Amino acid sequence: MRILAIALLLTATLHAEERPRLRDLGATLGTLPTGPLNAITDVEGVRVGHTTIVRGENVRTGVTAILPHGGNLFQEKVAGAVYAGNGFGKIAGTTQVEELGEIETPIVLTSTLAVPRVADAVIDFMLALPGNEEVRSINPLVAETNDGRINDIRSRPIARDDVLHALKSATGGPVEEGAVGAGTGTIAFGFKGGIGTSSRRTPNGYTVGVLVQTNFGGDLTIAGVRIPAPALKTAGGSCVIVIATDAPVDARNLKRIAKRGIMGFARTGASGDNGSGDYVIAFSTAHRLRHGQTAPRTLTLLPNDAVSPLFLAAIEATEEAIVNSLLRATTVTGNGRTVEALPIESTKELLRKHGAIR
Repeated sequence: MRILAIALLLTATLHAEERPRLRDLGATLGTLPTGPLNAITDVEGVRVGHTTIVRGENVRTGVTAILPHGGNLFQEKVAGAVYAGNGFGKIAGTTQVEELGEIETPIVLTSTLAVPRVADAVIDFMLALPGNEEVRSINPLVAETNDGRINDIRSRPIARDDVLHALKSATGGPVEEGAVGAGTGTIAFGFKGGIGTSSRRTPNGYTVGVLVQTNFGGDLTIAGVRIPAPALKTAGGSCVIVIATDAPVDARNLKRIAKRGIMGFARTGASGDNGSGDYVIAFSTAHRLRHGQTAPRTLTLLPNDAVSPLFLAAIEATEEAIVNSLLRATTVTGNGRTVEALPIESTKELLRKHGAIR
């Protein structure tokens, strides 16, 4: 009943209006084509789920889960890497990913003070999966941004069932963007931030998909056009960038791809402040790495000279995902503050004036 109430309230408030994505405005970023959905789920097998929590006057928060595949991630891990553009954050689970180059749980995004509870719920979820009856060690990968301006973050409203709902409802297909899930209470460039996604196809036939949680400062720039800041100008904050690809690359090259996510972040005008926890999590779905395997294994991997198109794809998709998070987000009031959505018509006029759309 609690989740149903949340869903009904969300329908009545945050999604009262339909807002465009960047390409709906007639603008494009970069040179590479997008996948069919222009979303992280264009990478086959990737699933995304949200739980959005809007309660009373003060609670505006949530959870977003990204599943690299629909199977048992502990038993069939994926190659992964984490890169910190600026490490002012409370992300959990990174040291084992750094050491082993593998991700063994869904990636979950949330609010800063919810990280321990979310990690605990991810452990519950993983331990309950068939095949994990003897598992005694789980490395949950949980990232966060601080939504405490328009969310009563100190009340720590996110509970175990909220996390399980996001995990169990995760699907492929179109990804809901804007003020949803872990983006419900976030702010970017002084406008309402949120969840955004985009994808690119490379000339050598691979897909790179990106999902972001935007909650940071700077001077918003779309397709090279500076967008005037609102009255509420924010500094600090954080951005979490999740990059998926079906290209056969190992953890070393995934970290190189992750570094390009920060380049896409910078293209939007992000300032990378001292208090901004800017993290990129990258994974490849090309190989499933069996848990406990001790025999030598043979993997087909792209050579270094073939990964440059993946770098460009990560840059372009990250930039567009961030812009989509702003365009799709609606105005939200919470915790005694109102954060306005990016104004669509004036943004279109600026883009048109500078030749970014025709």
